[in-house]
Amino acid sequence: MADKAWGGRFSEATDKRVERFTESISFDARLAPFDIQGSKAHATMLSEVGLLTEEERKTICSTLDDIGKSIAAGEFEYHIELEDIHMHIERELTNRTGDIGRKLHTGRSRNDQVSTDVKLFIRHAIDHLVDLIEDLQEAFVGRCDRDQDVILPAYTHLQRAQPVMAPHYWLAWCEKLERDRNRLFDARRRTNVSPLGAAAVAGTSLPINRNRTAELLGFDTIATNSLDISSDRDFLIEFVSDLAIISVHLSSWAEEWILWCTTEFNFLSLRDAFTTGSSIMPQKRNPDVLELIRGKSARVIAANQHLLGLTKNLPLAYNRDLQEDKIPVFDAYDTVTACLELAAAIVETAELNRERIEARLEEGFLDATTLMEYLIKKGVPMRTGHETVGTLVSTCEKQKKRLAELSLEEFQQACPQIENDVYDILGVKNAIQAFVSEGSGGPKPVAQQLKAWKERIEARS
Repeated sequence: MADKAWGGRFSEATDKRVERFTESISFDARLAPFDIQGSKAHATMLSEVGLLTEEERKTICSTLDDIGKSIAAGEFEYHIELEDIHMHIERELTNRTGDIGRKLHTGRSRNDQVSTDVKLFIRHAIDHLVDLIEDLQEAFVGRCDRDQDVILPAYTHLQRAQPVMAPHYWLAWCEKLERDRNRLFDARRRTNVSPLGAAAVAGTSLPINRNRTAELLGFDTIATNSLDISSDRDFLIEFVSDLAIISVHLSSWAEEWILWCTTEFNFLSLRDAFTTGSSIMPQKRNPDVLELIRGKSARVIAANQHLLGLTKNLPLAYNRDLQEDKIPVFDAYDTVTACLELAAAIVETAELNRERIEARLEEGFLDATTLMEYLIKKGVPMRTGHETVGTLVSTCEKQKKRLAELSLEEFQQACPQIENDVYDILGVKNAIQAFVSEGSGGPKPVAQQLKAWKERIEARS
């Protein structure tokens, strides 16, 4: 039992099946740099309060650095009997430094140690994800100038609704991603609270300085209740919940572009580098990357449910169930990272099929709402105007005409207030000019939105 951190109490060796069942090194090895970072801060604090000498601190910290280099180089050997990354590093430290290494765990438990490691990882992960989100936002903003002359049909219920400028579409995704970015910043603030030094469950009688380790590790403050610290995984649930929302946004975007790539829509062409073919149908060019972005969102959503289910009935404080928290967290983070990286590349390189879009732009009566608002300006009550335009659209459908092709006489039969100036607002290109409300899809509001987004991106650089 000498290999076990808890072996002094036991006289019988652990069953090998139990060792295989309870190990976490197969997935928590990636916490190594954060475990070393936390341990160095802990050693520094211990030396400052007199629980280590300065020479012992130097030995511990330099040896931890050497161990970190060995791990990074792939030269470190893992053993399931040592259970987790914490015990691997501590055992290697002890092997290299003897009793000096055995002093490092003074004033802490693996309970607060793992929480510290994971918080350091989440903090790093959030910073990386924010960078990737900003890259995707820049890709969408970068499209706006080159697509500024393109008008697209906007949809509700997947039915053509009203026309908008293409940049309006791109900036809509920027807005969703900005909320994702802000949620991550909020989660980072709640994550950035140090658990280190809470020890196993009730704290410690040793004269440690938790505020000092928080300062050394860049935490904003310390968590204040040792029972809560041992059991708290709210920060992981919040982080993965934020990832689930990001993945839903990416899935929605992917679904839209998958539709746009179909022969039926034919709005968009993807580069060969981001499509695949069929093993039997030689003509196929499939948007598989977009389909997988859509599909992988299910894994991230499941990770969120995993964490909620894992923690819903745990009594205070630490329970071994919490070992299972890292698998969904790592998988969700890796999945969203890969999706964001590919999304930015696809957005930058896809091309709108302008001629195809314009050829069908007058289909679907995209100017109908603008005609209704024209009637409102003429003094017609909104509901009456809505009914009148609905009747005119029905007439056009029967005659296979567009609204702009109706005669003034036909218009006036439906509503006497209609005058010859009605033709100034009919047709998609005229109708879109009428959108003037802040945040709408007309040229002037979109130009304002784009200017604001360019300024926002410039301020970040």
